[in-house]
Amino acid sequence: MPPSPPSPVPAVVLVSGSGSILQALIDACDDPEYGVTIAAVGSDRPGVGGLVRAQGAGIPTFVCSPGDFPDRGQWDGALEAEVSRHLRQTPPDQPRWVVTAGFMRLLGTAVLGACSVLNTHPALLPSFPGTRAVADALAHGVKVTGATVHLVDEGTDTGPIVAQRAVPVRPDDDEGSLHERIKVVERDLLVRTVRRVLTRGYETHDRKVLLA
Repeated sequence: MPPSPPSPVPAVVLVSGSGSILQALIDACDDPEYGVTIAAVGSDRPGVGGLVRAQGAGIPTFVCSPGDFPDRGQWDGALEAEVSRHLRQTPPDQPRWVVTAGFMRLLGTAVLGACSVLNTHPALLPSFPGTRAVADALAHGVKVTGATVHLVDEGTDTGPIVAQRAVPVRPDDDEGSLHERIKVVERDLLVRTVRRVLTRGYETHDRKVLLA
């Protein structure tokens, strides 16, 4: 008999908004050949579109709101506990993976110490980190921006870069039109990068990420 295909790699996805990038991952995971499964979707606030999308797809969801805790450290510890609960079936010799897809909170030492984290960002890092990346790129007058997938550390979009793709800035672009074109690229880049990193692995050398 032929060997059984490997089990899909589980990941928890964290969102803060509508979940359009999450939807791309949900659609990708519907293909058994993708090799990744979404174990749960979590958010820092209730009722967001990303949670609704996950619930519609039959994916477990949870909310861990910073306002429910006296300080950031306790929130981070509670978030790690939720993430680990959903990733408890991960084999001990494999990393526990989190993907942040439009998650608007910095992760702390509890989550980062327990999990490997991939994030997507609507700019070509290290240029224009933070929550105003598209507006900042336009204000700076750049001719090219884009999307980045990077490993997450304790800084604001400072982790090692895994993959990038450029998006030209048009003369008539405003923040909305440019962001929509970046999102198209961002969704495809994240889907491809998540599959390659989680199923094939990577190495880092002096901040350079080498994909297997």
